[in-house]
Amino acid sequence: MSLGYAEKLSYIEDVGNVGMSEFFDSSHVLQEKIERLAEMIQKSKHLVVFTGAGISTSCGIPDFRGPKGIWTLQEITLVLSSDNRESERDGRARREGKPLPEASLPFHRAMPSMTHMALVELEKAGILKFIISQNVDGLHLRSGIPREKLAELHGNSFMEVCPSCGVEYLRDFEVETIGLKETSRRCSDVKCGAKLKDTVLDWEDALPTKEMLPAEKHCRMADVVLCLGTSLQITPACNLPLKCLRGGGKIIIVNLQKTPKDKKASLVIHGFADKVIAGVMNLLNLRIAPYVRIDLLQVIITQSLSLDERYVNWNLRVASVHALKAPLPFIKSIEVSFTDAQKYKAAVLHDQPFNLKRRTAPAEAFEILLKLNFSDGCGCPSIQINVPVNFKVSSDCFNLDKESAIQNLKERAIQDLCCGQNALIERKVILEPKTEVANHALVTNIKAFNSDSWSNGDVKHPRGVNGTKTSRKRSFGRKRKSRF
Repeated sequence: MSLGYAEKLSYIEDVGNVGMSEFFDSSHVLQEKIERLAEMIQKSKHLVVFTGAGISTSCGIPDFRGPKGIWTLQEITLVLSSDNRESERDGRARREGKPLPEASLPFHRAMPSMTHMALVELEKAGILKFIISQNVDGLHLRSGIPREKLAELHGNSFMEVCPSCGVEYLRDFEVETIGLKETSRRCSDVKCGAKLKDTVLDWEDALPTKEMLPAEKHCRMADVVLCLGTSLQITPACNLPLKCLRGGGKIIIVNLQKTPKDKKASLVIHGFADKVIAGVMNLLNLRIAPYVRIDLLQVIITQSLSLDERYVNWNLRVASVHALKAPLPFIKSIEVSFTDAQKYKAAVLHDQPFNLKRRTAPAEAFEILLKLNFSDGCGCPSIQINVPVNFKVSSDCFNLDKESAIQNLKERAIQDLCCGQNALIERKVILEPKTEVANHALVTNIKAFNSDSWSNGDVKHPRGVNGTKTSRKRSFGRKRKSRF
């Protein structure tokens, strides 16, 4: 039976009063709680962090359970629309009426927040032992958290997995399916080649054992479970933090709304996760490193002699390293020009796949200049890479230490505090048909953090490229290579 108008308004008011209203601790109380939290983290022997959508709102990704969250607006609209319910593809719900919040950036360009990067520093310092995430945005992995120290309970929109050999593939594009379905790509292991599947759960899917078992194990071992930006309403995930209580562990909740687990917590903080964590990092004297986004692409040149052997017919292709037919979401267009502009006609490639076919005399050597125009969400408008072409010379294959090359790129970007750096990291030659493949790494975003600007006063979100410089505080703990 449909609700009456007055009953609908009453329902909306009730929903707003239970778990959806936002609360903020006063500045004095917040500071005291941050100091207490920092002390608990410093003394902890096994810190586990449990994260929800609230840590990604400052990244431009909409919340779910807040007053203007996706699920909240859908629930209210569902009541107002009575029995008018429809189901979309892949089990996603569609609600008519109130518009859902939109992301401020393309999903694939979202960058880790101060909280994400602070957790990386806590892990490097040996304090943070494990992260359990309910988010599918992939930002924990992008931030640099090791995969073995992360459980993604609901999957990752940018991850594919091989159901046969178990290899995981982190992509720079959002995988096209959800619900553990087959995608359009295959495992790159020549001994396997099985069709890959997405990792994001649909409504009826059970939480994966591979993620749940380590999550449960670490919660039982934890002396502190820090819950950040989660409503703690979705079962069975929301009950994981409670497993620390039996061993004498403590639960800390940082969230803007009240949660059903508040009474079980030793400390509840009502404040922005970024502001709280920034205060903690200052008190622990830990520096938050900038986030540097590295994207990869491959430049492929294939050649063949014309029938009369007077010319070389060649094809230029700029493609994803993940698969030839995979999208390059960070490239909007490519302007192609040549060192000898009088001989060769320039071109602009607007549509993917980015292909250019030309004919050249075999003895000629020249350079192709590729101006890559980036899509929205990148930190700089474009960069240029030069591609030398010499059909007479047989190029040797080489494979640089990718990790070292990428680390050098990151260090240069941090030193200059700007993006646009690029490096050739691999070249290989295929004899038939004669093809040269060159893989390039590009710095497409950099985001610096200054935790001092969050420790007092109103919240000020950090700026991206050429923004606030990082704190000069000395970090302690072990050193470790950055993970790409």
